[in-house]
Amino acid sequence: MNVDRFIEFWQHLPYHISPTLIEIGSFQLRYYGLMYLVAFFVTYLLVTYRIKHEGYPYSKDLIQDYFVWAILGLLIGARLGYVAFYSFDYYLRHPLEIIFPFDAANGFQYVGISGMSYHGGALGVLLASIIFCRRHSIDFWRYADLFAAAVPLGYTFGRIGNFINGELYGRVTDVPWGMYFPLDPGHRLHHPSQLYEAFFEGIFLFIILWSIRKKKYFDGFLFSLYLIGYGVVRFFIEFFREPDAHLGFVTGILTMGQVLCLAMILLGLVLMAVRRKSGTGR
Repeated sequence: MNVDRFIEFWQHLPYHISPTLIEIGSFQLRYYGLMYLVAFFVTYLLVTYRIKHEGYPYSKDLIQDYFVWAILGLLIGARLGYVAFYSFDYYLRHPLEIIFPFDAANGFQYVGISGMSYHGGALGVLLASIIFCRRHSIDFWRYADLFAAAVPLGYTFGRIGNFINGELYGRVTDVPWGMYFPLDPGHRLHHPSQLYEAFFEGIFLFIILWSIRKKKYFDGFLFSLYLIGYGVVRFFIEFFREPDAHLGFVTGILTMGQVLCLAMILLGLVLMAVRRKSGTGR
């Protein structure tokens, strides 16, 4: 395969990938959902590895119970976050669509629930984690550090799921590694920003946090660094990502995602300063 043919194949790759794993009538099971299961499983393996080799005093049963809380927090938070941050006016007029996965206007078809926000999901998991730790008398900061070094690798699979789904593609470009996505009605070349995110939010951030996971600074250090690191990486990748069509740029050249990332970075910096000042060691 010569270079020109390879570039053409690469640019049209999304057209050769079916997002559907199983289809029964109007019901579809997509690879997107499967990738989320893989992401949770990988995170679980990394966390249990740390427990076994780094002396964290938690049982596998406790971690498994926590994942139920985390998954519920993620789903509820991601959905409500999308509603609040990206389409508040619309869902204020159509509140049933927040949780109703059927389209009654066209023969009562299953259409699923579209629209999830990472930042809303993060808030949902954070709230679920705080409640879980209080119920089980667990030090939240140490528990958060346990997961902070493992979670980013899970993002890799989530973003690959976005890529397979052909959604959340980047801005129009003329770079040779750009791609055509079936969901783009204009059939234009776009940055494959899902792959950028899979690498930088996932693999790159994971390598950094995993490599320093044993550093004994203070409880909450890895969690704070995770907030800062993800916020910085996502902020810059947003310059390559297509803004939501119905929202566009919310302030100057910044998207809603970038505004939320700035808030995330600020939160991480504040937590790091407060936890460092407390001097709480492991």
